[in-house]
Amino acid sequence: MILFDTIKKYSETFNNKTLHPLINLVDLNKSHEILRTRFTLSFYAIVIKETRCGDIRYGNQYYDYDEGSMVFFGPNQIITSQPEGELHQPYGQALIFHPDLLHGSSLGKTIHDYSYFGYQSNEALHLSEKEKEIVINCFDNIALEISQNIDRHSKKLIIANLELLLKYCTRFYDRQFITRELANHGIIERFEALLQTYIFSEKIKDMGLPSVNYFANELHLSANYFGDVIKKETGKSALEYIHLKVLDIAKDRILDPTKTISEVAFDLGFKYPQHFTRLFKQKIGVTPLGYREMN
Repeated sequence: MILFDTIKKYSETFNNKTLHPLINLVDLNKSHEILRTRFTLSFYAIVIKETRCGDIRYGNQYYDYDEGSMVFFGPNQIITSQPEGELHQPYGQALIFHPDLLHGSSLGKTIHDYSYFGYQSNEALHLSEKEKEIVINCFDNIALEISQNIDRHSKKLIIANLELLLKYCTRFYDRQFITRELANHGIIERFEALLQTYIFSEKIKDMGLPSVNYFANELHLSANYFGDVIKKETGKSALEYIHLKVLDIAKDRILDPTKTISEVAFDLGFKYPQHFTRLFKQKIGVTPLGYREMN
C-alpha cells in the first residue's frame, strides 16, 4: 500500500509541480500510466473525474465513475484502485489540501461539518454541466491563488475559495438528495424494518441499544451518508430517530404493571436503568414512573 503523506509526494506521483506545500491542484491527465493499487492519504482530496476510468473501492464499496462525478476523501482512509496490479491512465483533477492548512481558520473549526468526506465512493456526487462549471471555476480560482507569490493575504484567500467550493458541494449534495428522493424513501423503509426487527428480537438484549453504525452497515452505506439521508428525510438525526422509536415502544411496556421500570430498561437494551430514565425524561418530559402514574 502506498502512503501519500505529503502534498509533494502525491503531486509528483502524477507528474505535477508542487505549487504550495499544503495545497495543490493536480492535473491527473499529466500522469503517465500508473499501477492500480491500494493507497492512503494524510490529507483531504476532492477528485473530479472527466471520463470513465475503472473501479475505485473506498471502504467496502465499489463505484464505477461516470464523467462529471466527484468523490471526497478524508485523511487516513484506505482507497483501492481496481483491478489491482493493472496499469491505467488517470484522468481528471484532484484538489488536495493538508489539515495543517486549516489551523487557526474558520474552516478548521467547521471542516468536520462537511460529512461527505466520510461518504463511501458509491455515494459520490454527480454533477450537472452547470454544477461542473462552477466546481471547475472554484478549482481554477484556487490554482490561480496558489500559483502566485505567497504573501500575508494568501492563506485567507485560499481558504475563502476552498470554503466557497465546499459550500457549493453541500448545495449540490442537497440537490442530489432531492433528486434521489425515491431511492432515499427506500432507505428509510428498510431502516424502519431493520429497526423494528432489532427492537423486537433478542438482539436488543444481547447487543444493547442499536447504533447508527449498525444500521449503516446493514444498509451498505457509510455512517455519514446514512445519517444525512435520515436527517434530510425526517428532520431528525439518525440517533434521535432510533431513540424516539425505542421510547415509543417503552411507553407501552411501562404501562405493564407486572414489569418494573428497571426490567423495561434492560429489555430495551439499556445497560443502566438511570440512563433509560434520563433519556425518557429528556425526550418525553416526565420520568418513566411518572408516565406510569399519569396513565
